[in-house]
Amino acid sequence: MKKAICPGSFDPITNGHLDIIERASKVFNELIVGVVVNPAKKCLFSVDERVAQIKNVVKDLPNVRVEKFSGLLVNLMNKEDARVIVKGLRSVSDFEYEFQMAAMNNKLDPSKETVFMMTKTEYCYISSTSVKQVAMLGGSIKGLVPEEIIPEIIRKFNSK
Repeated sequence: MKKAICPGSFDPITNGHLDIIERASKVFNELIVGVVVNPAKKCLFSVDERVAQIKNVVKDLPNVRVEKFSGLLVNLMNKEDARVIVKGLRSVSDFEYEFQMAAMNNKLDPSKETVFMMTKTEYCYISSTSVKQVAMLGGSIKGLVPEEIIPEIIRKFNSK
């Protein structure tokens, strides 16, 4: 398959996200990790920090590129000439939400398809929100996020 986009806020990127990115990079010739700019969402990291973190952890995946975007995902897809959206699923509740998003994206542009990838079992309980909660309360986030970004997460909470 040609080109796909794996969108998300990635605040921060987790090992579950990275698992989906690595696996999708083996399915598609080119994978774009689309880091969404959402002014309505209060993020721990700025979009530029998130882009830099992801670039750092995917640097050994030559067919993966990281781009920030705002607005509709289908607009980014048209700009990048991509037809496929890759979304990771951890649970049935993820599916319900992502199914609605997939239907909306297909309504906006019927030429776009969504591919769902199930996360590996060892990552099914990890979310960016839970990582931030554990870090905020001083717990260990080792094994939850890529090792390279642990100091950045800890630094954010120590500076608050």
